[in-house]
Amino acid sequence: MSIPSRSWTLMYQIYKKVLPKVHEYLREWRKKAKEIPNPELRTQALASIDSKTFHCEGGSIYGILAKSKKDQVIRFIVAYQTISDYLDNLCDRSTSLDPQDFRALHESMPDALNPVADTQTKDYYRFREEKDDGGYLKELVKTCQECIQSFPGYSSVMESNLELANLYCDLQVYKHVKVEERVPRLTAWFDQHKSSLPDMSWYEFSACTGSTLGIFCLTSYAADNRNLSVQEAKKIQKGYFPYVQGLHILMDYFIDQEEDRAGGDLNFCFYYPNEDKMMNRMEHFYKEAGKCIRHLPDWRFHQLITNGLLAIYLADDKVKNDPELRKKGKQFIRGGGAPTLFFYLNGWLYRRISKT
Repeated sequence: MSIPSRSWTLMYQIYKKVLPKVHEYLREWRKKAKEIPNPELRTQALASIDSKTFHCEGGSIYGILAKSKKDQVIRFIVAYQTISDYLDNLCDRSTSLDPQDFRALHESMPDALNPVADTQTKDYYRFREEKDDGGYLKELVKTCQECIQSFPGYSSVMESNLELANLYCDLQVYKHVKVEERVPRLTAWFDQHKSSLPDMSWYEFSACTGSTLGIFCLTSYAADNRNLSVQEAKKIQKGYFPYVQGLHILMDYFIDQEEDRAGGDLNFCFYYPNEDKMMNRMEHFYKEAGKCIRHLPDWRFHQLITNGLLAIYLADDKVKNDPELRKKGKQFIRGGGAPTLFFYLNGWLYRRISKT
């Protein structure tokens, strides 16, 4: 299977070879989630699958990079993203505000990226009242470990994967604690890292750490390339972090502004001093992402993914139903050019077909 470099060939492979596998694996996890004994854990597991299928669909596009190992990589991506979405629900929508609990739950994410991590003695639920998930979380972790054990180049990307995962886990802990503790924790965390970053704010750094795309990209290359070096892995990591990942999460927050404002939820877009500054910085992230991507193998594929990020988020009903968001969205589409418009129209159509 060749790596697509044009928008229509990419969309063909997504519809024919990626999405059917994603939905097959998600059906299996949904069946397992329905069997979770504890009602609260079961509710959150099912809700994370039903409301966040889009995350697995988007992440699994990277399976195309794995060529003959595509299905096995999609299996990994669906399991890993399901861990992420499930834990996000447990931290954001469930019964705890305990950072120790969030930290313990998220130990599962680096464990899932380490093929020799021992999970038998781990109790990821040790700081919360709800514990009996019938082995659901550990089975997700084990599935990820089984997949990466079969990828010939994985040892070269594991260090980069763990670096990205640890940043992601830190974010999940700090952003879900009591409201009054969130910004102090996030700004102190940013201060520890800002010397190694390009010029950005604490909330932009936080956004950059909140994406799993770098992990999916690195693992997809490792699945098909036994000659992948650590140096090449670091190059891919830098291609995605910070700007591609930051663009991904800023777009997510961009379309959720009204919903988060109504719910009193943290949204990194709220911290820009004004809307002009927000739009300028998001355009900056888009341009810088494009520059970083040019140094990657298959860079045209990665450019399509970046354009697709803009388009798929802008095709969301939240944008369509909000005149102000729709106006700003048109700016992004114009900036992304014809490929972004193409993906926008596909995303708009796919969402409406999915509903029927």
